[in-house]
Amino acid sequence: MVSAIPGVRQALLAFQREVAESPKGAVLDGRDIGTVVCPDADFKFYIAASLEARAERRYKELQKQQDNVIYRTVLLDLERRDQRDSTRTVAPLKPADDAVYIDTTEMDLQAVFEKIVSVILPAASA
Repeated sequence: MVSAIPGVRQALLAFQREVAESPKGAVLDGRDIGTVVCPDADFKFYIAASLEARAERRYKELQKQQDNVIYRTVLLDLERRDQRDSTRTVAPLKPADDAVYIDTTEMDLQAVFEKIVSVILPAASA
């Protein structure tokens, strides 16, 4: 993966931080956003789901783009990516200590959105 190259990671880090510091704010998504890119972000969410749920979602997404998608291949690819990302020495995949953990295995998109809003709105009005 290109993002595993230290020079690329460093360039991306500077760019991501610049975007995050935009006066209008930003929503960033990634496996190291809350721990490395924006450790001081106002809100951090660690969105998780079972390997099987994520594989099923990705499988359905890929089926819309191509006909020859094999669920088992998608599952194994995600499993390998998780293993690689969680064991890398630079910016390993892990939730930030102060992130709100949301397990989306049994949630639809609307439920996830409502959960996130339920965290942000009370804090924003305080």
